[in-house]
Amino acid sequence: MFSSPKDHQFQKIQSAFANSTGVTTDTRLASAGKLFFALKGENFDGNQYARQALEQGCCAVVIDDAAVANEIPEAILVEDGLAALQSLAQWHRRKWTCPVLGLTGSNGKTTTKELLKAVLRSHYPDVQATHGNLNNEIGVPLTLLGIGANPDMVIIEMGANAQGEIALLAEVAEPTHGIITNIGRAHLEGFGGVEGVIKGKSELFDFFRNQQNTGKQKGDEPVLFVNAAHAILIEQSQSIPRLMYGTPKHAPYALDVRNEKSLTWVDIENNQHGPLPCHIAGAHNFENMMTAAAVGLHFGVSSDQCSRALTEYLPDNNRSQWMRTESNNILLDAYNANPSSMESALAFFASSDNENAKPTGLVAILGDMGELGSYASAAHDEILNRAIDSGVEVLTVGPLFSSSASTRASVKAFDTTSDLISFLKANPMEGKQVLLKGSRSIALEKAIIAL
Repeated sequence: MFSSPKDHQFQKIQSAFANSTGVTTDTRLASAGKLFFALKGENFDGNQYARQALEQGCCAVVIDDAAVANEIPEAILVEDGLAALQSLAQWHRRKWTCPVLGLTGSNGKTTTKELLKAVLRSHYPDVQATHGNLNNEIGVPLTLLGIGANPDMVIIEMGANAQGEIALLAEVAEPTHGIITNIGRAHLEGFGGVEGVIKGKSELFDFFRNQQNTGKQKGDEPVLFVNAAHAILIEQSQSIPRLMYGTPKHAPYALDVRNEKSLTWVDIENNQHGPLPCHIAGAHNFENMMTAAAVGLHFGVSSDQCSRALTEYLPDNNRSQWMRTESNNILLDAYNANPSSMESALAFFASSDNENAKPTGLVAILGDMGELGSYASAAHDEILNRAIDSGVEVLTVGPLFSSSASTRASVKAFDTTSDLISFLKANPMEGKQVLLKGSRSIALEKAIIAL
């Protein structure tokens, strides 16, 4: 829960926002007409930059430091700058009458958000969505405040590293519909294990369950979109009006994936579409595509519009991208990594169409997975064993995988991506199909120059 500023303070903030050109929490982005919120963290205090924000042209500053307020009389003093930002975002969101989709999950959030945006924009001209991965307690309110007063549809991505965070974001964004892509082994350290992940991600479903129990939401109209192929999602969404999809009993669904470069899917009228060429790789991403199709169909997007949007979608930002170098075929999926996404990527890669590689040309380059805490060692051992058992050549980057690889003679291990690049330049690969999969901190995409 977050506490709103006192009435007179909030009225000042609302007035300043109404007369502003937007909101910022970063003086590097401060400019004429912006409303600046001073936020505090472990290593920064935005209050110290309030004067600078005004000098750069901000129309007003919201601060929570009384000493600074004595030096800047025109500042709006509140008890908690972040809570004030979240309150303003909630107030602004309540102006909308359109559907607001709240989206979370252990894997595939951002890709699903982009697919949803592509599908819905094929029918609705003004679909707004989270930019990049601004999906935390600061990013969600900034996203909401950056959207105009009358959008056709809004998609809000919600990320979390610990229990209670999704509940807060749902309170701020007040979604009308909810989607959990999947629940897997991500951020285990913060959530306190797999059961903690289940509880934390399910807070989005709990938001809708509470809406029902308090009478704020009535009727049988589906408010959740639930992939029926995931038993845990079915269990966690019980008693909430839902639309299920993803299996032959719950269309739309993808037919058996026999080629990672094409999609064949079946709509709710049992019409088959495809095979359609696509630019996104992996069976797990076909699930994300079906999420977008299910939502689109529910909101009036035609099957043909869905197909066109899905085939035209181009992944970016190091997510499930196929690319061809002069020497090799690369599957770049180096934006993030956890045990669940590693398992999916390896399973897909090991069985993928090998048309551009020699028969023994599959190479998995795996980077360390972060935020696993006490589960880190066992998780890296498990993933490394899976990679070896899949029959692909394995290289690893990072100290955690290096430790796991120390007793596995078949694995080449490197402490850093720079070390990997040096090795690849000295030992060039040719005619290989290469998976690059690791956490953002490892930056495996840098290795492409040597592949």
